Amino acid sequence: MRLFRNVLWASLLALAAPQAQAAAAAVVEGMQMPAWVERNVLGSVRRAPLAPGVELRSGDELRTGAGARLYVRLAEGSVVKLGEKASMRIAELAPDRGGVFAAALNVLEGAFRFTTDVLGKPRRRDVSIRVATVTAGIRGTDLWGKSVPERQVVCLIEGRIEVGAEGEAPVTMDQPRQFYQRDNGRTQPVGFVDPVQLAQWARETEIAEGGGAARRDGKWRLTLARAKTQAAALELYDRLRDAGYAARIHPTMAGDARVYLVQISRLASRADAEALREQLRGMAGVVDPSVSL
Repeated sequence: MRLFRNVLWASLLALAAPQAQAAAAAVVEGMQMPAWVERNVLGSVRRAPLAPGVELRSGDELRTGAGARLYVRLAEGSVVKLGEKASMRIAELAPDRGGVFAAALNVLEGAFRFTTDVLGKPRRRDVSIRVATVTAGIRGTDLWGKSVPERQVVCLIEGRIEVGAEGEAPVTMDQPRQFYQRDNGRTQPVGFVDPVQLAQWARETEIAEGGGAARRDGKWRLTLARAKTQAAALELYDRLRDAGYAARIHPTMAGDARVYLVQISRLASRADAEALREQLRGMAGVVDPSVSL
């Protein structure tokens, strides 16, 4: 029964992907696994691995594992990037509220970056990002932030934002590299971060080239097993997906015999596929994974 439920849940996520390109208010653009979404399905919170092209909804909670990255593209042209061991809840997502794209994002833990494609068609938006007890009203095109138990940081890279904690008057930041910080519940004076530190912060949310990335336009795939039975394929499929890797099962023929390929697709390049191969080798029963187009 668990296998059936997991396959059904994965199918529901997969069905959203083809529609995402045209209609989604938010869609997974790219990632380094492992990463999951927790979603309320028929009154029960279900957890499934994320994959490029998956459409996201209000109420979804996104989580990344060790070494992971996640890029979420919003319909108004912005991209939200999450670093490793991060979690973010999509509190509100309304693609057309009176002609305005509206979203409220709650960063519960970890590093994030919000950036807008300045070359894209401008669209009215009302986006706020909450970082623990700190809320940033987005007017800028590029900002970075992080939430850990004792500290919250919001740094303006470009544009303009208003940021403040509960019960305090918000402050406006409109100069590049200005940052707002709270330590142990106390707001610190707004300061400027040096370029070296900003570059270090930015790396916390960037997908590393050749590091195992999957993207919506990725063409490469990693075959993790060639199982002789459906049951064996499903067993590995479950283990991988529980660990945050969006495996799929592809039945095919090898001569006169049917085999079940357990695969991860949409990998960005050969180098990314090979990096993920080494990452997963020996994990969850993966023995001899292979890379192909």
